[in-house]
Amino acid sequence: MTLRVYNTLTRKKERFEPLEPGKVRMYVCGPTVYDACHIGHARSVVVFDIIVRYLRATGLDVTYVRNFTDVDDKIIKRANELGVESEVVAERYIKEFYEDMDVLNVKRADKEPRVTEHIEDIIKIVTKLLEKGIAYQIDGDVYYAVEKFKDYGKLSGRKLEDMMAGARVAVNERKQNPFDFALWKAAKPGEPSWDSPWGRGRPGWHIECSAMSFEYLGKTIDIHGGGKDLIFPHHENEIAQSEGVFGKTLARYWIHNGFVNINHEKMSKSLGNFIVIKDVVKLYHPEAVRLFLLSNHYRSPIDFTDKTIAEAGTNLDKLYGLLLRIDEKIGNRTGLPEQKNGGIWKQFCEAMDDDFNTARGIGALFDGVRYLNRRLDDLKGACSPDDERTIQTGRSDISRIGSILGILTESPEAYFDKKRAQALEKESIDPDVIEKMVNDREAARKAKDWSRADQIRKQLEEMNIILEDRPEGTVWKMKY
Repeated sequence: MTLRVYNTLTRKKERFEPLEPGKVRMYVCGPTVYDACHIGHARSVVVFDIIVRYLRATGLDVTYVRNFTDVDDKIIKRANELGVESEVVAERYIKEFYEDMDVLNVKRADKEPRVTEHIEDIIKIVTKLLEKGIAYQIDGDVYYAVEKFKDYGKLSGRKLEDMMAGARVAVNERKQNPFDFALWKAAKPGEPSWDSPWGRGRPGWHIECSAMSFEYLGKTIDIHGGGKDLIFPHHENEIAQSEGVFGKTLARYWIHNGFVNINHEKMSKSLGNFIVIKDVVKLYHPEAVRLFLLSNHYRSPIDFTDKTIAEAGTNLDKLYGLLLRIDEKIGNRTGLPEQKNGGIWKQFCEAMDDDFNTARGIGALFDGVRYLNRRLDDLKGACSPDDERTIQTGRSDISRIGSILGILTESPEAYFDKKRAQALEKESIDPDVIEKMVNDREAARKAKDWSRADQIRKQLEEMNIILEDRPEGTVWKMKY
């Protein structure tokens, strides 16, 4: 199946064909580093992380650029509140971003430029826009003249004349049009600034991405991504800048992820329902967080609730539980030629080739888990070569899918040992006591004392312990 991608620009799915065969140039807007990252930031970063992983798994050579906005009104405001320089704020939250994303097993982008490292590149583009008559300056400020770009609004579908008719934009008599946006801002007291042909100042927000995308990827890239909130004005303005100055298509495919809601409400600071990543991973396994973030199609909203994140944790347990069963029953002997294109992997790829549909891909993954558990249940005595080949191929498929989703990075033994130790410590339970109760229940079952066996099971459930009766014996786990 050929990869098809929903292109925000054309509002339809299209066959993905890179500009240069075999190579993908991809730019994603990164964070403005003035505060801790929340679960909404995590979704965007994780979504594009798996897109890059999948493209590379299909054999494409991907150059991935994700920037840091390290000078901005919000950063300056936070610095003033804290009584420090803006670069101190930026450094602190860049460090926190890396800490959060490392915990979530997000791979670093190939290039992670900062705005302050590219001031000269920004000035060059602003200069060219002025020379082309697409921009104008007033008292050290430089604005982009949106009416000079005939395709303005093509990404968002907004028409300039309609926006102007219903505009509630703050009046700025210095602008030729209320929707003109700043390319360069004249310096104000106490703000960071750099020399430019128009006097000291700093870049506007949108120009930075045009400059850094061009610097690392060229005039036309294959994929430009970010959250849906960036479609307008940020990405619309990027198109106007880049295509205005270079006369070339900025990006062939525009990909935008949906929002994270909290308990069915839009996440917002005014509602006080922001959940920062460092708090989430204190309560839930980071791989469960990834599994949750990928459980809906990336373009759809996703609702963060205690139930949905707990379900992701349960599903993660099922994945590790299957791997543990296979290892205990027939060992872990992956890498055979027959294992390279198993049915589970093929179904997952079919889902991913349909606009990176991780929701359907995860569904295929768990169809495979159920199938392999049934094969293990049916094993009688020694494992036949056919059974072993089927099960090990399935295990290999699941591991490969895990490498795309960014999960299953631990050995099953280590995963369950760690979770069991944490849960036992939390509940103040002695594992030897549990083992004795499990053995007593097994003895009661052999004696057909079903009442006693049920009583022990209920006692264990009250201790947050669940039992799984398997052909090879009973396994106990904590409710995490």
